[in-house]
Amino acid sequence: MDKVDSSVIELWKVFQEKIPKYKDKELPLSFYFCDNKKDADECAELVVEGVKQATATSLWWFEKNNEQLPKVGDVYIVTDWEGKAKAVIETTKIDPTPYNEITKEFAFIEGEGDRSLEYWKRVHEAYYKREMAPYNEEFREDMIIVCEHFKTLYTK
Repeated sequence: MDKVDSSVIELWKVFQEKIPKYKDKELPLSFYFCDNKKDADECAELVVEGVKQATATSLWWFEKNNEQLPKVGDVYIVTDWEGKAKAVIETTKIDPTPYNEITKEFAFIEGEGDRSLEYWKRVHEAYYKREMAPYNEEFREDMIIVCEHFKTLYTK
């Protein structure tokens, strides 16, 4: 997102007051999950509820967008599709994994849909194909997925 919604700044200030160890930290990156309003809003709510505790971004995306890989201890603000702040999360584990080696345990922790590996594979393959299509690049079963585990530190 180019412009940060005022709710992100407000949530961060309240979070810093409630958890003083973060009082000197700069405003972290804020983002929404997914590529559409319905899924982004659902995922944000799953984070607030403590159900969604992981995300799975393709290594391809990080490389294509020249973005740094997440690290344990990174803090982010999760928003809904409109950019309204919903939660502060902290990365607890990074596990780069080939798509075809994603486990049912990871699918469950990611918390989407019925939390099954079958659901995870269906929706994530479709997502990766959509993000690669504009570049005429192909989804591969062995492509690396950056499995990022996180904990929710604070919710609105």
